[in-house]
Amino acid sequence: MMSLLDFKRAVTNDPAQALRSWHVGLPLCSWNGVICSGPKHPGRVMELNLDELALSGPISPSLRNLTFLRILELYGNSFTGEIPPFNGLERLEDLNLGYNSLRGIIPDTLTNCSNLWYLSMSRNLLIGEVPSGIGRLSNLVSLDLGENNLTGEIPSSLKNISHLEYILLADNKLTGTIPDELGKLPNLSMLVLASNRLSGEIPETLYKYNLSSLRYLFLDSNMLGKTLPSNFGDTLLNLEQLTLKDNNFEGHLPASLGNISRLDWLDLSFNNFIGQVPSSFGNLGRLQYLNLQQNNLLGFIPGELGGLQYLTNLYLSDNNLEGGVP
Repeated sequence: MMSLLDFKRAVTNDPAQALRSWHVGLPLCSWNGVICSGPKHPGRVMELNLDELALSGPISPSLRNLTFLRILELYGNSFTGEIPPFNGLERLEDLNLGYNSLRGIIPDTLTNCSNLWYLSMSRNLLIGEVPSGIGRLSNLVSLDLGENNLTGEIPSSLKNISHLEYILLADNKLTGTIPDELGKLPNLSMLVLASNRLSGEIPETLYKYNLSSLRYLFLDSNMLGKTLPSNFGDTLLNLEQLTLKDNNFEGHLPASLGNISRLDWLDLSFNNFIGQVPSSFGNLGRLQYLNLQQNNLLGFIPGELGGLQYLTNLYLSDNNLEGGVP
């Protein structure tokens, strides 16, 4: 109770009066947003859910005293200051601090919360690097640190988190290359690294092995480059959305992209691709969005594109195409 009252005292604005029930005259487990555990540990706070209540002020470090806490949801508020150390919350499984105004670094102590499976700190004002020890969160399934001001490289220790399905690090200032290790994660479904300062090539591990779990690959608005290998589309057979726009890719478009039969979104615009648009793109029967504008493509628009019955957005401007429209 004292820890939660410390949290309430730190809140500087509560326009919806969400914490009005938080006082000693009411049983702790009846407070708004507070969920307690069962009869085995009566009165222990198991969940604190205060999403989207327009709360502001710092997050009190007293929360680390809630050692039975499993879910901490403070998404969509206006919390400020630094993220307090949560090293005492060893039972924590779900931590969502997204869409606030938190500053400072991601504390290293967070990596002691070894039961975390969901971690989101997106759309804040965080700086510094992604903690190198993040690989200690061996149960993590979803990692979302997008829309911050994070710098440094993507930690290779992510390879230790075999359960990872979602990696969202877009809209930061990350540098270096995409670690080879990411392509070896057996359950990776979504890799979102757009709008950073990443360089180098796409790791071979992302397409050399049968990464059948990958469905979304967003690498746009970086400084990635060189050619796409001819076999790029041969193993990513369950990919649904691929975005490589606004990079430095060159060379021919791989005909193997036409083998990704589940693809509904393909954006390769604002690069330096040359050669013809592969006729194999006509095999992408689910394609709804195709953007190839602002490249150096030439030749005719393949007639096969006319058979894509779900295609609603087609962008081919600023190339060197000729002939008629199919």
